[in-house]
Amino acid sequence: METEDIPRLIYLIVLLCAVAGYFLWGQRGQLGKMARYLAVWGFIFLGAIVAVGLWTEISNQIAPRQSVMQSGAITVPRASDGHFYLTLEVNGVPTRFVVDTGASAIVLSLPDAVRAGIKTDDLIFSGRATTANGRVETAPTRVETLSLGGIVDENVRVIVNGGDMSGSLLGMTYLNRFSRLEIADGRLILER
Repeated sequence: METEDIPRLIYLIVLLCAVAGYFLWGQRGQLGKMARYLAVWGFIFLGAIVAVGLWTEISNQIAPRQSVMQSGAITVPRASDGHFYLTLEVNGVPTRFVVDTGASAIVLSLPDAVRAGIKTDDLIFSGRATTANGRVETAPTRVETLSLGGIVDENVRVIVNGGDMSGSLLGMTYLNRFSRLEIADGRLILER
């Protein structure tokens, strides 16, 4: 607390005591009723303070956000489902990826590929992959740019999944571009 804040604090305490004293004097015949109201308002005030204090933690649990630190490290909190999600721009289009260290490549779902401007009708689905949903056809292609924070990679090889897929996967071909990949304390840390 700054020294110039002390007189303000004293003034507010004196003002609060004066208002509370006036109110108590005027309601001296109904002290029991007033105590109940005071307790209810006290709990409401306490609940509001707790809600504001926990809001950041609650919002990170509901919708975790990635952040770019000044040192160039990207920190991603673990989502409530146990996965890490990153939003990268694929050809300038924000695309949400599940970080998947078990996937060898960057895999785009068909809808994400279309949004990124990839002409899926021109792709040749000659590859095959075995996934948790069974066997799917895949097509290799390249995207002009893939950016995360201020990090931009150009002419990046990706795989477009021809099967039914709920989202895109960020596999090891991208993650290996980082000099540091660490999972600790419920956070994924990427650093180049």
